[in-house]
Amino acid sequence: MSKKHQDTEGKTLVEKILDKHNISYESLSFATHQEGDVAQLSVDHLDYSDHEIYKTLVLTGNKTGPVVGVVPLDRHIDYKKLSAVSGNKKVGMVPLKDLIATTGYEHGANTPIGIYERYPKYPIFISDEAKGQAIIVSAGKIGRSVKVDANDLAKFVKAKFADIAEEA
Repeated sequence: MSKKHQDTEGKTLVEKILDKHNISYESLSFATHQEGDVAQLSVDHLDYSDHEIYKTLVLTGNKTGPVVGVVPLDRHIDYKKLSAVSGNKKVGMVPLKDLIATTGYEHGANTPIGIYERYPKYPIFISDEAKGQAIIVSAGKIGRSVKVDANDLAKFVKAKFADIAEEA
């Protein structure tokens, strides 16, 4: 069950999408800080480890175009593995200047939920270590996140679990 707020004014679009589709989640807020041109989560994530919080990375494949990888904060995306599972020969990060045009979200706010809702044809891959776990992903706004069952998330965004992460 989603944690309901008294009103929906304070909810992000992602939380409203989850409510609409009856997907259980928990709303979370994290402190952020500015690092160069982008906002980042601050080191203190309350009671959550970097392995429970997942980042949504947007890459471009030479055959598929945009491809989305969701991996824990304490891991990196493995370009070769993501290329192989996505049917590309190679993938590379979408340049920061092109991110909003590609996903509709700024750096630090990308979320598989919002990206899928806007671009349902983008292939999404979630690190296979998330399978069967509750994971934390962005709620589409910097500093706001949702904790959701990874299996429910994958089913909703039509993502595939795959071995796409490597040690940081």
